[in-house]
Amino acid sequence: MPFTLSVDLKSGVPLYRQIIDQVKSGIATGALGPGDRLPTVRQLSVDLSVNPNTVSRAYNELELTGLVETHMGSGTFIGHKRVERDEVEHRRILDQICQEFLSRASSHGFTLDDILDNLKQRQSR
Repeated sequence: MPFTLSVDLKSGVPLYRQIIDQVKSGIATGALGPGDRLPTVRQLSVDLSVNPNTVSRAYNELELTGLVETHMGSGTFIGHKRVERDEVEHRRILDQICQEFLSRASSHGFTLDDILDNLKQRQSR
């Protein structure tokens, strides 16, 4: 199955940051490897229904960190640099996931107590 990117407009996380985090996650898990081609800025902006500047910002930040390489006329490719997450980055990602989850659950009318009760039930299974 090919690697696909998506954005959640209701998460509260900036769209460019969501793209960056998903590419980093893809590299960290091996779903994206060195030389894999990312969609063009134009194609990804159409696929995600976001402004091309948003995708361009994400790609530029990924390039500054050395995770992707852009070749004029050829596209943007995953570089050879590995993603190594330190404890601070690991905690930031968990906080982001929890925030997105809580926002989504509350938009459906669930309270924090509802969520905690459900998680406790799952833990005891």
